[in-house]
Amino acid sequence: MFQGVLPALITPFNDDNKIDRDGLKRNIEFVENGGVSGVVTCGTTGESATLSTTEHKELIDLTIEYASVPVIAGTGSNNTAEAIELTKYAADTGADGALVISPYYNKPNPEGLIRHFKAIAGSADIPVILYNVPSRTAQDIPIEVITELSKVSNVVGIKEASGSIPKITRILEETADEDFVVFSGEDDLIFPIVALGGVGVISVVANVAPVKTVELVKATQQGDFETAKKLHFELAPLIRQLFAETNPIPVKRAMEIMGLAAGPLRLPLAPLSNENEKNLVEALKNAGCLG
Repeated sequence: MFQGVLPALITPFNDDNKIDRDGLKRNIEFVENGGVSGVVTCGTTGESATLSTTEHKELIDLTIEYASVPVIAGTGSNNTAEAIELTKYAADTGADGALVISPYYNKPNPEGLIRHFKAIAGSADIPVILYNVPSRTAQDIPIEVITELSKVSNVVGIKEASGSIPKITRILEETADEDFVVFSGEDDLIFPIVALGGVGVISVVANVAPVKTVELVKATQQGDFETAKKLHFELAPLIRQLFAETNPIPVKRAMEIMGLAAGPLRLPLAPLSNENEKNLVEALKNAGCLG
């Protein structure tokens, strides 16, 4: 159902800290022209933690209106009722799927995780992609929980950002008989994860280098590992700079440098340091993102 490169879109803001609607449209056009397979809105890269519920819904509406590719809406929360509300909204509005992060801060036990995700999946007729990112949630979703959830009819995959290739291997093994896919949740692991059988990436770097990211995934899927390895190493320095500080601080600055829409960060995030900006500009030039 979903595969390839799906940029985790930033949320561009105007100087008055409101959503930059025109800027969002231009950014979506940029990545679509780069050949992406879909877009993800209201994710971590979109500063979802600082969006009000009204803004969250507005951003889902706008992304569906502007995009000509499938739209995955971030609808997760550590509050199950809120996640259900947002997931229902995404389904009713016409999103093609929902990306649901595991509950941060609460740190539920395995049974709590299963009940949380099943309640969300059961609340709306929409494909659900789980999102495992222990660096943000302080909890790694256990293999057995993922395996159990893969049996739920509309839980169709996982964005896996644990950084553990052995774990991803196990997920692919344990869910092989289910209609369930694995996306890389980390740009520096696109090559190995897709080579193992992952279907693509939900990506930060694709916001600024969509063409090369798409080429990397396609080459890996086609077994052209020499080309894939070359692209992997071409993108690696840029990816390192995009994560030199907390995402989305560097990528928003990168997009601003490239003339795309970004605008200010919302507190508690602060602007990129001068030293990291210098390194970012160099990486953008070397990756062909700047003239």
